[in-house]
Amino acid sequence: MQKLTLGKTGLTVSELCLGTMTWGTQNTEAEGHAQADMAVDHGVTFWDTAEMYPVNPVRAETVGRTEEIIGSWLASRGGRDRLVIATKVAGKGQIIRPGEPTTGATLRAACEASLRRLQTDYIDLYQLHWPNRGSYHFRQSWSYAPTGIDKVVETAQMTDFLTTAQALVAEGKVRAFGLSNESVWGAARWLHLADTLGLPRMATVQNEYSLLCRQFDTDWAELSIVEDMPLLAFSPLATGLLSGKYAGDVIPDGSRRSLNPDLSGRITARVFPAVAAYLGIAARHGLDPCQMAIAFCRTRPFTTIPIIGATTLDQLRTNIGAAAVTLSREVMDEIAETHRAHPAPY
Repeated sequence: MQKLTLGKTGLTVSELCLGTMTWGTQNTEAEGHAQADMAVDHGVTFWDTAEMYPVNPVRAETVGRTEEIIGSWLASRGGRDRLVIATKVAGKGQIIRPGEPTTGATLRAACEASLRRLQTDYIDLYQLHWPNRGSYHFRQSWSYAPTGIDKVVETAQMTDFLTTAQALVAEGKVRAFGLSNESVWGAARWLHLADTLGLPRMATVQNEYSLLCRQFDTDWAELSIVEDMPLLAFSPLATGLLSGKYAGDVIPDGSRRSLNPDLSGRITARVFPAVAAYLGIAARHGLDPCQMAIAFCRTRPFTTIPIIGATTLDQLRTNIGAAAVTLSREVMDEIAETHRAHPAPY
């Protein structure tokens, strides 16, 4: 497992990140602990969670449960300094602090609650889960119309957030801050305010990225490279579609799709032909399709750290194995041809 420098944070992280959002719904506490043990044994010491997890579905009564499971693992295993833990504060939404935008005050309260649940004194990377103003992510790009945004209001909210972020860093509670589900304008604004006001810089961005979802490849790619803002790529397997387990439009028992039949808008008339094309590439070259999809993310010209999640240890073992896979020029050429033929399947 290679180690990478995480942008300008000074943190060193594993080239794969362990996703934990199923711990507390699809996975029990014991299963979460077993995944954590396997991850550490294989050198995956960068973990991602969020105050709203677990998901599928998100429920008020389970908010924070995933962080609690990580906390109980830390309490039983020790070795906090082995890990780089990333978590997230929710943006304006329906379940956590309904209708309230994220402010400096909510940031502090959420941070201290996460610290208690995680049973740790500090968070390595604290991310804003989504911007208060909303975004085009989560399949919202088809009707996205960013009208009515008040730059003055947005700037004031960002400044308030960063001012509290600065205090949390000074108190030793957070080491670095990052974004998630953000746009290029939003990221540029965050960076501008940090640079001009001497406040903490947003160091990373966690957006969706996979063979099936490549919105990051244009303007975001430029900003990521120029500003040294790594991408933490969530859903590198497109919620399991790229594994092939849903091929033929099936819904296996116990799968994510059994809980979320349209995979949050990813099931379309276009998606299965695209999946079949990528499965064909893997088969022709003797590759595991999951490992091919994850390894592809690591080939990007911008620093990309795939977030791998699983509901079984066998799945996790396969996904971790992607770290040892190098894709040939022939495979990359076929992927490029397939992307042109199936550019935006959902």
